[in-house]
Amino acid sequence: MPIDAHHLPSSLVLVGAGKMGGSMLEGWLSVGMKPAGVTVIDPRPSEEMTRLCADRGLALNPANPPSAPDVLVLAIKPQMLDEAAPGLNGLVGSHTLIVSILAGKTMGDLRSRMPAARAVVRAMPNLPASIGRGATGAAASSDVTEAQRLMADALLRSNGIVEWLDTEDLIDAVTAVSGSGPAYVFHLVECLAEAGAAAGLPPELAQRLARATVTGAGELLFQSDLPPATLRQNVTSPGGTTAAALEVLMADPGGLKALMREAVAAAKRRAEELSG
Repeated sequence: MPIDAHHLPSSLVLVGAGKMGGSMLEGWLSVGMKPAGVTVIDPRPSEEMTRLCADRGLALNPANPPSAPDVLVLAIKPQMLDEAAPGLNGLVGSHTLIVSILAGKTMGDLRSRMPAARAVVRAMPNLPASIGRGATGAAASSDVTEAQRLMADALLRSNGIVEWLDTEDLIDAVTAVSGSGPAYVFHLVECLAEAGAAAGLPPELAQRLARATVTGAGELLFQSDLPPATLRQNVTSPGGTTAAALEVLMADPGGLKALMREAVAAAKRRAEELSG
């Protein structure tokens, strides 16, 4: 569904312009966000961000950031919240929507540091947002109006899909599945390449084959409406080579399913530990 530019805010302050914040910013600009309405706050902006702001006419670290913007996006590291919050609280107006992508920091955490905060959307995007193929889970506080929700949805969907959650309690699980998930896939490529080398392939060839296999399978999954299980079954001949490998990966216990559950549970626990 195309993004309705009418839902984009007229004024926005982005706090933290690292990899994720910068990717989100490029997504907003690509769908029609007016550069004149954007202010970027980052004490150590990259050369690329400095150049982007100069080229597109974005305000970077102005002496007097605009107060009461339509949206205040928090994209700093979670451990920086305590230091940054007092200054940011002064920017929050009665109609300001706060969109936070701080892992582990709850709406309660934000409000305890920023008493002016009312309408809050917690979101967890992931790294593919940098190429417009992100997966974001988001939850809105009860103070968020329908117009603000549409505004947040337009901003977040500029980088990929958005799944709205019924409760903030699900954010940590989203973090563990899609937020951290790209790293699991990258490690799968590493493991597949190493297994190929162990089977006798030259390491560089194994790396190229593993990379192309995972990216190709991902694109097939993206373009297909079929469930992953059906796609798996379609490439698995009874008694064939793929079936032999899947017997190992799908062993119970000890297979990939149990290992993935353990990994996701560990990531979720860590997200919970970051709260407060």
